[in-house]
Amino acid sequence: MDRNSIQNAIVGVAASALAFGALFIQRLRSKKQITREYHVNRDYERENYINSILYKGDQNCIDIIRMRPISVLKAILKLYKLVIRLPDESTPPEIRNSPRFYPYFKDCVGALDGTHVRASVPLSIQGRFRSRKGGTTQNVLAAITFDLKFAYVLAGWEGSAHDSRILTDALTRPRGFKIPEGKYYLADAGYGIRNGILSPYRDVRYHLKEFSDHRPENAKELFNLRHSSLRTTVERVFGILKKRFRVLDAEPFWDFQTQVNIVLACCVIHNHIMGVDPNDLINEGLYEEHESNLIMSTLTQREEREEAREWAVKRDEIAEAMWTDYIARNINLF
Repeated sequence: MDRNSIQNAIVGVAASALAFGALFIQRLRSKKQITREYHVNRDYERENYINSILYKGDQNCIDIIRMRPISVLKAILKLYKLVIRLPDESTPPEIRNSPRFYPYFKDCVGALDGTHVRASVPLSIQGRFRSRKGGTTQNVLAAITFDLKFAYVLAGWEGSAHDSRILTDALTRPRGFKIPEGKYYLADAGYGIRNGILSPYRDVRYHLKEFSDHRPENAKELFNLRHSSLRTTVERVFGILKKRFRVLDAEPFWDFQTQVNIVLACCVIHNHIMGVDPNDLINEGLYEEHESNLIMSTLTQREEREEAREWAVKRDEIAEAMWTDYIARNINLF
């Protein structure tokens, strides 16, 4: 038998074997002795995985984190846009329902501040990350709403960075911190007064304990007192966050990007615990970013100074209206 005949014979036998095998498998399937391979829906699988972290109890969550910490971290961060979202333009009920704050702060949508979280970085760059208290930290900027939820978080800046510089970075990022036109956030004096940011008067009594024995004596003091009363919400949120997640005060041993992601993940979980339902956000599309009517910090220094003057005038108007009502009522509303 020549070589071609042998090859044809081999091909014929192989084809017959394959055909028989396919027919045999088909008959077994028809008798349900072999099940078809299940089609895996990755989106469905991912949703179930995230739900198992959030809803199946603390012990289950701890067990998953111990087995696959980085996978859990990535899964939680996928919820950021759904759980941490900017507020709408309506007056928050915490302001609307308080005669101390309404109507004076009716255009205020939240408060912002920074907090330091311990950081572990290479020796060569530790100087940039050293905070005023001496340790190496990352400076985390956060905007919060008055129902104790995060509206925006920017982590990863060096501990030595000035608060106003971090805020400028957040405002100038393409998908960064956005403030609706005509609205503003309360901030401490370190951020300065600028478009969308209302800070207290400098060199005037501010902290609540400074008013424990003496009532405010003028419009600026009354403004600072009520500004402080409202802005302390952001300090409460930071306190809750660090008490709930002790990892933020522990010496980190991950790479720096993971340290940044852990801060963001803790903020996501905090918002979830505070009552955010991601399903509602998906159905209503509230996580989508709308670019219209938002302040973008692309001004010259001269324009920035002009806007700062305009907002200083706005602050004076609020303070005067507040003081006039305070005197007229002659009652202690602070």
